[in-house]
Amino acid sequence: MSTRRAFLAAPAAALAAPAYAQAPAWPGRAVTMIVPYAAGGSNDVVARMLTPTLEAKFRQPFVVENRAGGGGSVGMTMVARARPDGLTMLISSASNHLFHPLASHEQPYDAREAFDGISMLTDVPNVVAVHPSVPANNIQELIAWIRTQDRGVSYGSSGVGTSNHLAGELFRMRTGLEMTHVPYRGGGPAITDLIAGNVLLCFMNLPTVAPPAASGRVRILAVCTQNRVALRPDLPTVTEQGVENYAVRSWTGAFVPRGTPRPVLTAVSDAIKEALESDAVKRRLVDIASEAIWTDPAGTDTFVRQEYERWTPVVRAANIRLD
Repeated sequence: MSTRRAFLAAPAAALAAPAYAQAPAWPGRAVTMIVPYAAGGSNDVVARMLTPTLEAKFRQPFVVENRAGGGGSVGMTMVARARPDGLTMLISSASNHLFHPLASHEQPYDAREAFDGISMLTDVPNVVAVHPSVPANNIQELIAWIRTQDRGVSYGSSGVGTSNHLAGELFRMRTGLEMTHVPYRGGGPAITDLIAGNVLLCFMNLPTVAPPAASGRVRILAVCTQNRVALRPDLPTVTEQGVENYAVRSWTGAFVPRGTPRPVLTAVSDAIKEALESDAVKRRLVDIASEAIWTDPAGTDTFVRQEYERWTPVVRAANIRLD
């Protein structure tokens, strides 16, 4: 009997053993961590931060494999179709796990049913940023300025169906302002046009905006999170500046195919928590302006379902479609 089959056939009492006792039976060979984007993005960086701890814990390689395409759907589909043996993981994000499926209407499965959550990983804050020529230093001044514009304003984001795009659409809906979306092919082109004044307002990730904001080339008015972020406690939220029921999270999380043995989920989740609490990972998260948001497997599934409940009506009301 193979090592993997032996593990799957083990009695419940054995599967309930601590994570270190499971190591000889699982994983048994290398674990593939699918990142549904090209190397260098936030998902990829987070995956590679976790691998040293996971490899030390389970004494097997954890190999990061980049499978880009289809707004993240190519890599997601690979994991959804993989055997539920814990040997294939998905390092997912809000954009590909939530926003892209809601906007594309072509996903052959429901992410809430196709995957089991392992753990939430990080939260990358979105921010509201303007060109220095805009006469606004806070959200209420921004709202007042937009209302003086005959045809409203255009706002930039890193692309259709991204968390940045949804942050702008939610802001438009909550304020009733006339705003037109200008999608870019990533945060780089968007911030370049914001600095140049070709677009005067953007909703973008904090790591992208922070450097030009520090040099005065753009101005950050607020973070889009529910609460202020520890990395930049000086930045107020959109909500505390008068826009009620407003919060957008650009998160990453770890998932496996539905039906993966529960002890595997628990063991990996605990190991990820250990990694996120290490000094090395904490320092790296500060470098990329992100925060750890670990949850256990059940909490991860609950989080994803709550995100779908929150964003499905927003996407439908805004008529956001990728087809």
